[in-house]
Amino acid sequence: MHAGARRPRSFWPLAMLFAAFMVFLYGPTLVIVVLSFQGPDGGLTFPLRGLSLHWFRELANGLGVVDIGAALKRSLLLGGIVSALTMVMAVAAGLAFRKKFKGSNALFVVAVSSLIMPSIIVSLGIGLEFRLLDGGIKHVLQWLDWQDGLENFNTSMGLLTSALGAQLSWTLPFGLLIMFAVFNRFNPSYEEAARDLNATHWQTFRHVVLPLILPSVFGIGMTGFTLSWDEIARTSQAIGDVNTLPLELQGLTTTVTTPAIYALGTVTLLVSLLVIGATMGLSIWLSRRKGKQTHG
Repeated sequence: MHAGARRPRSFWPLAMLFAAFMVFLYGPTLVIVVLSFQGPDGGLTFPLRGLSLHWFRELANGLGVVDIGAALKRSLLLGGIVSALTMVMAVAAGLAFRKKFKGSNALFVVAVSSLIMPSIIVSLGIGLEFRLLDGGIKHVLQWLDWQDGLENFNTSMGLLTSALGAQLSWTLPFGLLIMFAVFNRFNPSYEEAARDLNATHWQTFRHVVLPLILPSVFGIGMTGFTLSWDEIARTSQAIGDVNTLPLELQGLTTTVTTPAIYALGTVTLLVSLLVIGATMGLSIWLSRRKGKQTHG
């Protein structure tokens, strides 16, 4: 807009609508963060009663019978593994789909159909599959007459089995769609130049393709971690006898009546922001490094 030019009449109504949307979107999160820093006499609603880190100290001491520290470690472990697998599998799938092959369209539809399925239905289905698997394992143990194994076996459902599969059904389609967008803009002349220099397929990928797409790959990892970090519906029926931090947080909303629940929400938000910030910083560093190498 040139200096002195008048704004159109629609500007201020649209600006107010946008501001209202931003308040609606981020206002609840801001309220939770503010209320988590209350004093010992603080409650679940305004007015704010003092300012302190009291409820964070209470959170560190534990909330009743819930082991927040163990749930946090489980969520970090699961999120890290989901992030790593999402990156590797999304890149592999993106490379495979660069060329047409028989059944590629059907395979793509199957791969992304998980996005439109109700999450709780996916979770129930995975839970049912693993219960059927448990029955099969018990029958095999009985057939082998392995009494010790039969007595010690409880379920194959767990953090790194059924819960991992449930979360990958949510993160992989996003990773695949991101890789499609990346390779859509990718210039194949770089690969052709590498092949002209007698580079193998692996050398071309390692030294040419991967450095160019690496910022996007880290973005896929960030997306996979953040989607895993706050996932509830797909994990709820497929995690077995342990809980991730979001599931513990959901359960605590009906039992904890102090701002400690807000302190837990603030901690989870901080972890998400740290992951996003670290990924963006790494992507910017890689882009600048690539630019220096190009102009060097």
